[in-house]
Amino acid sequence: MRIKEKLLKGKIYYYLEHSMRKGKKIQKKEKYLGGKIPSDIEKIKKDFVDELYKEKWYVDVDKIKKNFSKEQRELPKSIKEKELQNFATRFTYNTQRIEGSTLTRRETADLLEKGIAPKSKPMRDVQEAEAHRDLFYEVLKFKKELALQVVLDWHWNLFNKTKPDIAGKIRKYQVGISGSKFMPPSPVEINPMLTEFFQWYKKNSDKLHPIELAALVHLKLVTIHPFGDGNGRITRLVMNFVLNRKKYPLFDIQYVGRNSYYNALERSQVKKDDKIFLQWFVKRYIKEYKLYL
Repeated sequence: MRIKEKLLKGKIYYYLEHSMRKGKKIQKKEKYLGGKIPSDIEKIKKDFVDELYKEKWYVDVDKIKKNFSKEQRELPKSIKEKELQNFATRFTYNTQRIEGSTLTRRETADLLEKGIAPKSKPMRDVQEAEAHRDLFYEVLKFKKELALQVVLDWHWNLFNKTKPDIAGKIRKYQVGISGSKFMPPSPVEINPMLTEFFQWYKKNSDKLHPIELAALVHLKLVTIHPFGDGNGRITRLVMNFVLNRKKYPLFDIQYVGRNSYYNALERSQVKKDDKIFLQWFVKRYIKEYKLYL
């Protein structure tokens, strides 16, 4: 990126110029700065780059949606149902494994698709995998607006068999996140932050691009960390609620890529910069569905 001068009618005007690759071609984008270079030029540069990449990414995401939707319309009903079952199994395996479940991918598939429970694994892992699968389908069928009571009910459904003392309850105690520099909000901060979150969601649910909305819903809700346990699992379900509601392909954050996921979350939370996680999310989403570009 560079600052470019233009002479118009004897006066010098300043522009930002940034080059971006599109396929085999290089495109140049400009932003007008005025008759002098602003004092906050570094912030303007950063915001300009963010705008350009959002524009590029969202074109790709919308192309993914279009091509994926076209393919889905042409699939027989039984094949679509099987693909959704496969996704439910993968999503349950990954989201549970990220949070410490001992079930392997094969054990998760045998349990959820054949009803065969592993004999040597903790019953809690088995019950939470089954509960997550059931809740996933419930979330996809849910047609009402997202609200606090809805999230509380989902949390109850996920943990009432294994952790009934915390299921569906806002925490009233301080918690930490193992290995993270980020400290979740104190108990007295949670309810005001949740009120603010749902107000933000209502205001922005039809304004933001759906992929941005899904990413920020995940980030903001997991940052509030309203529950004693299960915050990641619930926020990833809410993320897919948003994508499904907006008719975008669902997203499975994979266990094997958990370190980059953790890092993006932590950096966003510590620096209080939503763009860090948003960029990670969109890049990973596009990579997941690159076959539809």
